[in-house]
Amino acid sequence: MKIYEAIENDKVDFTGITSPYFLLGLLSAFENRFQAIADSVMKEISWKQFFAIVCINMCKENPTVKELSEIMGSSHQNVKQILLKLEKKGFVTIFPDKNDKRKQRIELTEYCLEFCSRNNEITSAIMNQMFNGISEKQLQTTIQTIIAIEKNLKEI
Repeated sequence: MKIYEAIENDKVDFTGITSPYFLLGLLSAFENRFQAIADSVMKEISWKQFFAIVCINMCKENPTVKELSEIMGSSHQNVKQILLKLEKKGFVTIFPDKNDKRKQRIELTEYCLEFCSRNNEITSAIMNQMFNGISEKQLQTTIQTIIAIEKNLKEI
């Protein structure tokens, strides 16, 4: 059952659920659905692996595992496991930092960049379809809201 179907029919009782709880549930359900679709499209790698690649690509210099963990909002251990799988598939190289050998840095491989280039059209089409009919103002409001929630979460 899709979330909009659950909202519109009488199979689920949403009475008494406050907006913050409903939003968290909606975000969690969305993440699960999106991950399933993204995993089926990418084939070679999972959505979480692709998300790591996107985050690495946004960094101005090769990030450390710790820096990438912070960007992704995930634990060091989880990110390390994702990176080891990506390294095994030839998507990233993990190497010691030249100034501090305790730190490990991550670099995207040429194979990874080619993979991203080959999949750019399909990922763009998915993004366009997903955000069809949603205005820039709506997107900016959603972004600002999630950033504010994230700031509040860090204070807990």
